[in-house]
Formats: sequence, C-alpha cells, structure tokens
Amino acid sequence: MQRLLLIGLNHTTAPLEVREKLAFAPQQTLFALAELQKRLDHCEAVILSTCNRVELYLAGPAHIDRNRVVQFLADFHDLPEHIFAPHLYELRGRVVIEHLLSVASSLDSMVLGETQILGQVRQAYETSRSANATGSLLNPLFQRAVSVGREVLTHTQLAEGRVSVASVAADYARRIFDRFDDKTVLCVGTGKMTQLVLQNFISLSAGKLVVCSRVQERADEIARKFGGRGVAFSEIEQQLVASDIVITSTGAPHPIITRKRFEGLLKQRRYRPIFIIDIAVPRDVEASVGDLENVYLYNLDDLQEVVGKTLSLRSEAVEQAQVIVSRHVDAFLQWHRQREIGPLIDALYKRYNEIARAELERATARMELDSAQRQQLEEAVHRMVQKMLHDPVSRLRESPEPHGVNTAYVHAIEQLFKLDPQPTERAPDEQT
Repeated sequence: MQRLLLIGLNHTTAPLEVREKLAFAPQQTLFALAELQKRLDHCEAVILSTCNRVELYLAGPAHIDRNRVVQFLADFHDLPEHIFAPHLYELRGRVVIEHLLSVASSLDSMVLGETQILGQVRQAYETSRSANATGSLLNPLFQRAVSVGREVLTHTQLAEGRVSVASVAADYARRIFDRFDDKTVLCVGTGKMTQLVLQNFISLSAGKLVVCSRVQERADEIARKFGGRGVAFSEIEQQLVASDIVITSTGAPHPIITRKRFEGLLKQRRYRPIFIIDIAVPRDVEASVGDLENVYLYNLDDLQEVVGKTLSLRSEAVEQAQVIVSRHVDAFLQWHRQREIGPLIDALYKRYNEIARAELERATARMELDSAQRQQLEEAVHRMVQKMLHDPVSRLRESPEPHGVNTAYVHAIEQLFKLDPQPTERAPDEQT
C-alpha cells in the first residue's frame, strides 16, 4: 500500500534567503536522490527545485517519517534545522496529488500561467526516473501532472495576458531611466530565465547588449540571437563598469557580485545609476550591494508583489483550470484505489469460490443429480459467497479516507483471509 508525502517550501512560505540555501543544483540532484532513498528505505522520490520552490515528493509502502526528511535536508545542505524548518509545509495523500497538479498547471506559481514550471516538473520527473527513483505510484502521478499542465495551458486562457518577472523587470527599468538608446545592457548567464528577461529589455531598444558567460561559445551564441556581443567571464568587472542595466542568473553556488567587489567599481563608474535584476537562486548579487549609491537592485522576491496581482485579473481562467485539476485528481484517485484493492477483491472472491466449489463437490459426490439440479446448487452457493463478501468489499470500495484506501481494512482482510494479492500495473488514463 503506497503512501504519499510532500515536504517543501515555496515563495509564499519562505523568503529568498531561505529558499536559496535549500536549492538543489542540477549536478547535485542524482546524488541527493540516492542519499534520500538510502535514508528512507528506498522509497520513491522526486526532487523539484526551482527559483521559487524546493519540494520533495515521496511514496513508500508505509508511513514516511517527516523528521527523517527534514534531517536529510539539514545534513545535505549543512544547515541547522531552525533556519528552514519553520518554513516547510507537509502534505499527505490526496492533498499531494492536488498540489502537484496545481503546480504543473502554474496555479501555484508566482506568475500565473507561466509555462516554464511545466518543463521543470517534467525535468524533475525524468531525472528521478533515469535514476530509478520512481515506481508504481510516482511514475503515473507525474505523467498525469505533465498531461494536466498541458491541458490547462491549452484549454484555458490562463497563459494569456500574464504579467511575468521579465515584463515587471522591464517596467522597473523604465522608472529609473528616461531613455535606453544610450544604455548598455549586460547579461550575465545564458539560461532560459535570463533570456526571457533579455527579450523584454530588447523591446526597450537599448544601445548595446553584452552577454557574459563562463563558456565563450555560449555567450557568442546568445549574443548573436539578440544582436549583441559575447565576452568571457573574466571581463565581468570591466563590463560592470561600462553597463547601465545588469541581468544576472548564473546558477553559481555563491554570489559573483559582492559588495566589496562592486564598491571598488563605483568610482570608475562615476557613480552613474545602475539597475540590477538578480533572478538567480542562489542569488548572484549580495543584498548589501543594493545599499550603495545609485544602485537599484531587485531580486525575485522584490517582483512577487507585482506579479501576484495577476490572480485577480484572470479569475475566470483560474476557475477553469481548477475544475480541470479537480477532475484529474478524482480520476487518478479512482485509478489508484482500483489498482490497490482490485487484486485484493479478486483474490478474496477467488479464494471463497474455490472453497465453495470444493465443499459443493464433497457434498454432492454421492448424490445423483441431473445437470439442472447441479446448476441450481452451484448458483445458490455462488449467491451465498457474493452475499457473504458484499459488506467487506463495499467498505473497501467506499473508503472513508480522503486520499485512498483504508490501510487497516486492507491489512486486516489480507491477514484474516490469508490472501496475497498481486497488484496490477495498469497505467492510468491521462485523458480521463
């Protein structure tokens, strides 16, 4: 009997300075999955780590101890529990399914209707699957989540007219500068989020664009795409002196722009205003850089209030998306319930029908019965078995638990009737 647990935090429960400490870099994920499974008796696991959330999805044959998961996070990131534990949420059973499907549909995103989260959910699942960390529950659950995310984005207007982090960043730049044709934009890093922000700044018709990366070929590629010039990472200080707008998201484990480093450049810059948008998690720029004269520093959390207002603007689309999510939650639970109890019910009926047939054969062995009489007895015995098992089977099918089958009923029936049902591996219908 599989049990679901989710431990995590996101932009609504934890500030950026906490989220960045708990983030899993892509190169850490496989090792983290192996360590997590080792600690939790090889339960199924998926780690979803993005700019705005860190979530551990777990499934095991028995109750999973929350404390062991929290201890894993503390040990893996070398953090005292009191730093992050108060910001964690714990979800179990049906609520985990509802949450994941909402996340994949961008209903739980900082930016409603944003499409990047669906790809991130898919990538998190594929990483876990490639590591053999998923199984009979998380495989169909994440497959359905991806399917639901696509359906919501395709069949609702949730993604239309959205206010994004990228567009808000460009709006803030307009408040600082009156014109952009004489401004230089420096892009540090070449990831998807960086490019999304860069696209919005290109619409401002900035004078120059410089793309800086540790991989020169990648910098040149992105620079050509947006009509700029690629430079090596070793030139970053020179470019910080020359730039007016900086977009940064490198994925570095520590800040690449510290207060001490930037303070040394102020005089060379002649204290000109500079707008810095740091969308990295962990952050690329030390927060205290924003305290320096004429430095306007914004990170992801600074943009949250603005993009959060999109919820009320598209309430109808949100309701449509929630209906889709709810329908798929019910469908998945129905499939899961049948998968769990179907083999048990089959085994129960099979065992009692075999007993009934054996006793019928013994009782009628010396009787002279014609075919009609034998058929009547067989039907009577069959009806008796059906009536005897009706109540326990009904209790199983009408489970009072909101997230699935009542484990106590299942275990009791397996032990009392000496059953060893084999679970079916039917995949759920993603289009239900």
